[in-house]
Amino acid sequence: MILPTFTSTPAAEKFIRRMVRFSDHPTGGLRLTVTEGGCSGYNAEFTVEAAPREGDAEVLVGDTKVYLPAQSRLLLQDVVMDFADTPTKSGLTFTNPNAAPCACSSSGDAAASAMPAQASPVSISVSSIKRMGAVG
Repeated sequence: MILPTFTSTPAAEKFIRRMVRFSDHPTGGLRLTVTEGGCSGYNAEFTVEAAPREGDAEVLVGDTKVYLPAQSRLLLQDVVMDFADTPTKSGLTFTNPNAAPCACSSSGDAAASAMPAQASPVSISVSSIKRMGAVG
């Protein structure tokens, strides 16, 4: 069984260690299922389990066991796994140095480029606004 070569940051190691330590299976490991998708290119789901499932590989992240299904092992090759806790996201994050940059953006340029080419700004002349008489 070929194990992936990936890097984990101290923040990711701390998160994984705490998830396992404070679970119902403190001597088990974190089963990490990684799939393609999301803005970063990866989605992750995890559970803490007493033992690996059939077909899972057991790897150490820091000093904590992580159980990886076959597809996850392929996707994690050369990836950096980190943990982020910001106002916009919290959880494991993955950076693939070989992947193309994300095309999504929350900047004004992205919003402007999303408008149809034939669209033009609407303007209203102040002189076209007329005061309506009182209804009486």
